[in-house]
Amino acid sequence: MRVSELLAPTLREVPAEAEVVSHILMLRAGMIRKSASGVYAYLPLAYRAIKKVIRIIREEMDKKGGQELMLPVIQPAELWMESGRWHVYGEELFRLKDRHGRDFALGPTHEEIVTDLVRGEIRSYKQLPLLLYQIQNKYRDERRPRFGLMRGREFIMKDLYSFDKDPEGLDISYRKMYEAYARIFTRCGLQFRPVEADPGAIGGTGGTHEFMVMADSGEAALVYCDSCSYAANVEKAESVITEEKQPGEPQEIQEAATPGVRTIDEVSAFLKMGPDRFIKSLVYRSDDEVVVALVRGDREINEIKLQNVLGSVQLALAEERTVAERTGVIPGYVGPVGLKNIRIIADPEINLMTNAVTGANKPDSHLINVNPGRDFKPDITVDIRMVKAGDPCPRCPGQLVEARGIEVGQVFKLGTKYSQALGARFLDENGREQLMVMGCYGIGVGRTVTAAIEQNNDADGIIWPMPIAPYHAVVIPVSAKDTEQVRLAESLYSSLWEQGVETVIDDRNERPGVKFKDADLIGYPLRIVVGAKAVAEGIIEIRHRRTGNMQTVKYDGAVQMIRKIVEDELSESLK
Repeated sequence: MRVSELLAPTLREVPAEAEVVSHILMLRAGMIRKSASGVYAYLPLAYRAIKKVIRIIREEMDKKGGQELMLPVIQPAELWMESGRWHVYGEELFRLKDRHGRDFALGPTHEEIVTDLVRGEIRSYKQLPLLLYQIQNKYRDERRPRFGLMRGREFIMKDLYSFDKDPEGLDISYRKMYEAYARIFTRCGLQFRPVEADPGAIGGTGGTHEFMVMADSGEAALVYCDSCSYAANVEKAESVITEEKQPGEPQEIQEAATPGVRTIDEVSAFLKMGPDRFIKSLVYRSDDEVVVALVRGDREINEIKLQNVLGSVQLALAEERTVAERTGVIPGYVGPVGLKNIRIIADPEINLMTNAVTGANKPDSHLINVNPGRDFKPDITVDIRMVKAGDPCPRCPGQLVEARGIEVGQVFKLGTKYSQALGARFLDENGREQLMVMGCYGIGVGRTVTAAIEQNNDADGIIWPMPIAPYHAVVIPVSAKDTEQVRLAESLYSSLWEQGVETVIDDRNERPGVKFKDADLIGYPLRIVVGAKAVAEGIIEIRHRRTGNMQTVKYDGAVQMIRKIVEDELSESLK
């Protein structure tokens, strides 16, 4: 490919719409252009990288026995109603009507439609297990599309669905996909961690892991152990109680005036007590119920854990009016003592507190020397706190470390959630009907490319891992007016392609500095410069984008050397 013919409109300025590094660099490198909020056109360089990720995914899925198919993007509402998700999936579901008034959805995921397909075709246990996958566009009406391809309304996804005859079979399928995912992201040249996670809207009662590409700019928070392999999304991470009950004898409860101070930090400063002495009381609306959740003052409530405990579809902090109606006071002064007709869910750390401080359920007042068990009794005591760095690991004596990552894939054990709802059954060895046991496994293709850029960049631009780089190398003749330089560059360019090295030649009539800057911005792994020394001494320069190392080589042996560099880096990702 000639740069003079390549549609890669590079930008010198940082686009105002871009927030994160990958979004900035993909716009500046001429890889994507926005069509609408959360909807992007993939220009040739980006699409080449995407196709390479897809090829790696397809190879690994096929190795594990996956069968590729293509399911409809437009899905009939009846299937979503059968599964119960039509009314509960939320506003992210793109809904539309055809000319006959029938309801459809643009597929954000394909559990319903693949289950419908399989229930109509599979009759016997002899036809199981079954691994079906596709790679296609998905659609989700994100409330706030952002970060370029990281969170869009239209995106490319690989989704595979497993159908097994029993939970043991699902375990095998799950392990296959877990191993395949680790292989995929390794082959893409990424640093990643599989972490325990919450299944979210997909549902299911089994385990699930997210595959996180480690990046400081990642929107997902995770923790991992500094001593063992435990890692989890903070929404899922388990908390461990290692502390004993706070020392001291229970004192008589007292009321303290706290005029105009509402937050834990404000009251802590006012009363000159540490936040760990406080009981934080937050009022939530859980579907049609209002509840109070309690955690220690120096902790945060994990709303995913709380939602799972309550089994609610929707969970949100109650608005001030609701708080006042149910507790008699505005937020900031709510406490568990004396609350009636409202469920209290307390984190286990609450029961270890002695002489704590809580809201008094009166304006501008707090209670001192509140003791759980004596002054109030929670309806439910369960882990609802967010873990933080320094907390003990739930698997070993180590401590948890915080990090950030970008979710690029997730594997779920669905169990019989969808087969039960849609009636996907088979006849077992004894001729009895059984429900198929399902799993689903997704990879965000565009997200994987985005994550690679977030993890591999510097002040000059992108640093592509060789396996997913749009091109392996760029050949740059220093002077487009020097016919001999151009001839040598053209010959080198042609020979590299013949040897399987994907190469572009920057044949533009531009200053060398412009060509070098564009090469660094786009991130070609190798930059080959054909200048005056190539003509006079038969020497060219090879610069490695990742390390910045420059080496000079004889022109006659350059092709074989460059081919070896590329092959070695590609082979390294396969180990």
